[in-house]
This record gives sequence, C-alpha cells and structure tokens, in this order.
Amino acid sequence: MIEKKTIIDDLLVTYLDSGGQKNVVLMLHGWGDSAFTFQDISKNLTKNFRTVCINLPGFGGSDKPRSVWGLDDYSQVVSKFIAKLRIEPYSIIGHSNGGAIAIRGVANGNLRCSKLILIAASGVRDIYQGKKKVLRMAAKAAKVVVAPLPSKTKEKLKKRAYRTIGSDMFVAEDMQETFKKIVTDDVQSDATKIKVQTLLIYGSKDEATPVKFGRLFAAKITNSKLEVVDDANHFVFNDKPEQVVDLIKDFLV
Repeated sequence: MIEKKTIIDDLLVTYLDSGGQKNVVLMLHGWGDSAFTFQDISKNLTKNFRTVCINLPGFGGSDKPRSVWGLDDYSQVVSKFIAKLRIEPYSIIGHSNGGAIAIRGVANGNLRCSKLILIAASGVRDIYQGKKKVLRMAAKAAKVVVAPLPSKTKEKLKKRAYRTIGSDMFVAEDMQETFKKIVTDDVQSDATKIKVQTLLIYGSKDEATPVKFGRLFAAKITNSKLEVVDDANHFVFNDKPEQVVDLIKDFLV
C-alpha cells in the first residue's frame, strides 16, 4: 500500500493506493479510525482490484475540517476526491460511520458508485429515546455537558455515546461539534433512495451497530442483501477476515 497525498478544498487529504487494476474499490473508514483499518482487506483484493483507502478529514494524516462538518460535508469531499483522482467507475466499501457517509452520498447523488458494500454501517438514531438523550450522550463523550446528569450514569452514557458511532475512541476537542452533528444524524430515509446493488455485512455480536441496523437497511434498500457473520463484533473484517473477503469478492466480481 502506497501512501499518497492530494489537496481537496485547501485541505490535505492522504490515502493509501494499492493495485493497478481498472476496477476501483474506494474504502471509507469509521469515526476515530483511519485508512489503515482496511489494510488486510486491501491486500486480499489487489489481485483483482485497485483499492483506494482515504483518510477522511480529521483522521489519519488528513487535515481537520475548519468548520463543523456533517455527513453531507464528508460525502461532498469524497466526491471531490474521486473526481480529482479520476477513479470512475468505482465501488464503495464503507465501515461504521464510513457506511453512513456512503449511504448519504449515494442517496443524494454525490457518490455514483457501481456497487455498494456497507460493513457495520451506522446512521440509525431511533434506537434511543429522542434526540435530547442522544445529544447528552454525545456531549458527555466529547466532555461537554449540556444538562446535569446523575453521577451513576455518566460512565454508561459515555460508553454508549462512543458505541453510537461504532468506535470506542477519544474525541479531539476541535472535532467535538462535528462528532455531535454526526452522532445525531439518521440515514434511514436516505437508504430508501439507494438503487445500486448493495451488500450489507454485520457481525452477530456487534453491540455498536447491531444486526438490527442491517435488517433495517436491508428492508429499505431495494436491491440489497444482508450477510450476518457469526461470532464477529464491530470490526467484523478483523474477527473473520477470510469470510468477509470472500463475501466481498463474490459480490464485486
């Protein structure tokens, strides 16, 4: 995997580029993660595909956004990245929040992929009892208090807020507002607009983005198929790498 750099809207964007095939697979990582999360998948795909793993702004070696970003902003910068590299046609693999970005981008036309793979995709908000509760959890994870909370529940809310976007991670101070904007977004209505062939992969033991998310998206995306990987958690491609790679290859070929 070769690390490369480009400039998108005055932001430095780094990415990993592997393989020389014409068929391109663009990979979008989750919140608090980086392009390196896909290195094993990439190695197994480069015989048949060129893999491009972007470090989304704010993560990896890419510059942080200079304002508060949401899913729309991320999908737009990915669209500009694709145009800059001239990598069409392409398929997309999105993990966790990267999956939510892909759903939003494909639905609004920013991302025009030939096939879509969503691995443990996030973006379902209604499992919580209202927006206010989610905001409190997100704020607590970001170390921002929006309302008094009982001391006994603080740690539970912090952990649950991290799980909302599928990543047990530290929220950098200058990314807190972006974190809150993304964690309270919902892409279920976007999913109904997706017509491209879609593969959904979820781990049976994933507590961050449970299988119920996959079932919801599968019911809303017309041309979709859900695969549940037994004994796998949120990073399903680390728990069951061979099985996940086989599912991806069978779907893309």
